[in-house]
Amino acid sequence: MQRYFKSTRNRLQGYDYKSDGLYYITILEKNGEHIFGKVIEGEMKLNEYGLIVQDCWYDLPNHYENLILDEFCIMPNHVHMIMIVKNIDGFKKHGISEFVRAFKTFSSRKINEARNTPGKKNWKVDFWDEIIRTVERYYEIKEYIRNNPKNWRA
Repeated sequence: MQRYFKSTRNRLQGYDYKSDGLYYITILEKNGEHIFGKVIEGEMKLNEYGLIVQDCWYDLPNHYENLILDEFCIMPNHVHMIMIVKNIDGFKKHGISEFVRAFKTFSSRKINEARNTPGKKNWKVDFWDEIIRTVERYYEIKEYIRNNPKNWRA
């Protein structure tokens, strides 16, 4: 990912991020370090910490009834994901901020256990998001995420 963003609040003012919808999320490693693995010949090779991040991604729906996972890609120093919020009557509504918080917390805790670095922050405080509003944009983002390792320039 060549477009690094500032850690400033970028949520759409007045929008309810607990609403049903599709959300494209990018989360950066705190210091831009390549701690999740390497891109080799256009393919991402996860290391121990990358595998932890992957496991935490797939575990999220076990904690949230209204979260559906879609496209996901771990890169050496960031992750891209599409989260789908699908609320169910009678269940608590959670939004993307909660999902991202949980993802960062769970993965940091496990990475820190593996590295023996308790309490270390592994992710930037904020994250980048886009509300996916059209089918065309959804497929553009999916394609971008899938091709991210092939397009990686470290």
